[in-house]
Amino acid sequence: MSLESDMEVLGDVSLFRNLTRDQLRLLAFGAEHRFLRQGEILFRAEARADAGFVIASGEVHLVLGEGTERTVARTLGRGTLLGEMALMADTRRPTSAVTATDCDLIRVSRPLFRRMLQEYPDIALALHEQIRAEFLDMSARILALSDVFEDDEDETPNGA
Repeated sequence: MSLESDMEVLGDVSLFRNLTRDQLRLLAFGAEHRFLRQGEILFRAEARADAGFVIASGEVHLVLGEGTERTVARTLGRGTLLGEMALMADTRRPTSAVTATDCDLIRVSRPLFRRMLQEYPDIALALHEQIRAEFLDMSARILALSDVFEDDEDETPNGA
């Protein structure tokens, strides 16, 4: 893929959507490509996560469990960022990722992302606002479901 096509793919990722063309160019230039065939493992659950992967083409299964207990939790495609938290903090992978088709992936390392934040503090501010908005949205959705998770006192035996 060309630098321009990488910039287009990266620009479609919600985390990178507010980056300027120059910032996207720097990110694309510093990122690496990984080409994997169908059925190859991108990463395993519980592995240390030091980078995020953007799916440039193909599909990836997020997999829970091992062997016969293995189930596909989600299938993700072009423009999806796998491992967003790995860009910001030392963490472990919550699932395994296995290619569902032949895939072209763009690997963004944590050091590259941190360099972007250092060189462009406005990115850090925009990222903070985006994460805040997503957290507030998630909180509102959880609150909307709170009645589903509350115990119904009328149905609970009182031991009498």
